[in-house]
Amino acid sequence: MFLFREAMPSDEDSIFDLARHLNTLNLPPERSFISQLLKRSIASFRGTPDFDPGRRFLFVLEGPDGRAVGTSMIHAQHGDFDEPHVFFRVITEERYADLVGPSGDHHEVHMLHTMLHLGQTYDGPSELGGLVLSPELRGHPDKLGRLLSLGRFVFVAGYRGWFRERLLAELLPPLYKGPSGATRSPLWDALGSVFTGLTYEEADTLSRTSKDFIWRLFPSSPVHASLLPEGVREIIGKVGPNTIGAQRLLERIGFKYSGRIDPFDGGPHLEANTDEVSLVRETHKYIPELGEPERDASYAILATTANEAPHFRAVWAPATIIPSSRRRIRAGREALERLGVLKPGAIAPEPSARIFAALRSQWEVPLARRSPARNNALST
Repeated sequence: MFLFREAMPSDEDSIFDLARHLNTLNLPPERSFISQLLKRSIASFRGTPDFDPGRRFLFVLEGPDGRAVGTSMIHAQHGDFDEPHVFFRVITEERYADLVGPSGDHHEVHMLHTMLHLGQTYDGPSELGGLVLSPELRGHPDKLGRLLSLGRFVFVAGYRGWFRERLLAELLPPLYKGPSGATRSPLWDALGSVFTGLTYEEADTLSRTSKDFIWRLFPSSPVHASLLPEGVREIIGKVGPNTIGAQRLLERIGFKYSGRIDPFDGGPHLEANTDEVSLVRETHKYIPELGEPERDASYAILATTANEAPHFRAVWAPATIIPSSRRRIRAGREALERLGVLKPGAIAPEPSARIFAALRSQWEVPLARRSPARNNALST
């Protein structure tokens, strides 16, 4: 059984190998960056209950052999006074004219133009990022990307005060490899490089320390996307083939396209109100019981928190809610042992044990069929 948990210092080598498969701003394949990110993440998990916009949480997916085979992240706040959140608003503008020819004939012209407006905010949302799964495990029958992506929302529910009222996911668009093997962006090649004189790789590297050059060098007036090559226009706000699954997962729990894109590569920004994300809303705390779930039991994300590292663990496993005056849930031995609430050979978890659970049958129901939002019961 795979385990989703807080990243540890011992994961550094595995994370470095995974970063080479993604090579993006959130998780570049640089040893020093990953080492610093791990230190920052460890400090974030140990933080006080107060909100801290500088927190960065790095998670890994641990295989049965103990090796990290995937990563994902949460930024407590993306966009502040030190580093604003920069984006393009994608706006459609209309133009109309009734043209009168020399012979008095009328010709009506109605045009729709896509405009890119550069914007920024110093009071940004919490951001999801750094999602990487080892290539050989893509297509795994357990659909490992699901736990790697969605496990973060159970963490958000358990530590709600650490995150903003809005959640943001910047999704990767279609990218390609240049002659030298470096990652290239069609939008950056056609737009960003023209205004900055930088390659996509150079801009990506520079933006890890500051995005100020974007605001200073990009045009302040709207950019007419109709002037861009047709192949570039077609990918604005679109995701790449390896990101379609992640997009569907997010849309299924309440995320929607915000009308904003990344100024580097044109990838879409999906956003949602944190408390309206179905996985956050439907996460509750339960008393765990050892036993085989019912044959038709729903799968769930089961999770635990702890005062010592790893401070958060989660698994994907079948579970059955037990009718009771207090919330109780039944799960199998392997799941409870992986979560650390059941000792090997024990016949039951400790009486004080508690786990968080979000049942798939609850959070995957279409939003239109849901009851009104209610307060989380995580303090019970």
